[in-house]
Amino acid sequence: MDTIPFISRPDQVTPDWLNKVFPLSNNNFHVDSLTFESIGTGQVGDNIRFTLEGSEGTPESVVAKFMSPDPISRETGIQQQTYVKEILFYKALNKLVEIQTPKTFHVDSNEDTHEFVILMEDLAPGKQGDQIAGCNADDAALALEQLAKLHGPQWGNESLQKHTLIDRSQDKEKLAQLQLVYRMVLPGFLERYGSKLSDEHIQVIEKMCDLLPYYQRFYSGPNTLIHCDYRLDNMMFGGPHPLTIVDWQTISLGCALTDASYCLGTSLFSPERLREESTLLKHYLEVLNSYKIGLSWDNCWQYYRGYSASGLIMAVIASMVVTETDRGNSMFLAMASRSCQQVIELDCFDVIRNA
Repeated sequence: MDTIPFISRPDQVTPDWLNKVFPLSNNNFHVDSLTFESIGTGQVGDNIRFTLEGSEGTPESVVAKFMSPDPISRETGIQQQTYVKEILFYKALNKLVEIQTPKTFHVDSNEDTHEFVILMEDLAPGKQGDQIAGCNADDAALALEQLAKLHGPQWGNESLQKHTLIDRSQDKEKLAQLQLVYRMVLPGFLERYGSKLSDEHIQVIEKMCDLLPYYQRFYSGPNTLIHCDYRLDNMMFGGPHPLTIVDWQTISLGCALTDASYCLGTSLFSPERLREESTLLKHYLEVLNSYKIGLSWDNCWQYYRGYSASGLIMAVIASMVVTETDRGNSMFLAMASRSCQQVIELDCFDVIRNA
């Protein structure tokens, strides 16, 4: 059997390479020629669509993901271990959960350099969610239903702690650094976005810095596998599946409601969120408890409120460690402002202080 050469760039994908890959994933396609183009809006990864010509049954296209070509974003991915986390998910963790993810044909990486390739199904004609535009309650319900299928199967599974990449309890020093990093990047964030934020939201962002220790100590219940960046840009609506979740570079172990609060707070505009969030969260809880979790509504609601700051924390830090783009600026501003409003309306700070 032919050995599959390791590749790490789009221009290294050839018909010959694909014809070695596909049989190992039980697909007897034969590719004669290909073309490729960049797709998506990711800033840390590089997503490429390959249009294929070949034998009958060969898919019209596939997608491959690589490191970002941008040196700043690429270094962030290496330092934050986002590339190796995504490889871990597709190689070892995907099979343990029931959330809809892309079918993969090939996953390979270089542990020393963090270079990688993930070859997967093309989700076209599905449409990527738009973090800036937000979504409606129906899309949010679909997202939360899938989210419960991530959290439920591994709820309280302590054996996941063997994966040191995602076990935050084993990295006390890194946890302690969150406040330091937030404080360090905060002036740059406010310089870039402050003129577009309300005074009330700026006060929330500044106050969060001192309250991060409360936020980190807030939850002491069972952990599960969490996405940590569960937002619209990482969702594909339609296509082969009603909803497919992509971008598994930030996985961790933690409180499930971190993801749920992050999702609703950054995806829905305040009036619709206030009108729909308890109904949406009860739908999530119903699906979650189908896995015999036994989480009460009162605790679910309390955790949801306490983690409503998760979106603004991500926006403040992430915006300062990736290459600045016009769309990125609009996206991080939308995330921060919506999350700040969620924090205010749910009394997040009082919840975490009094836990």
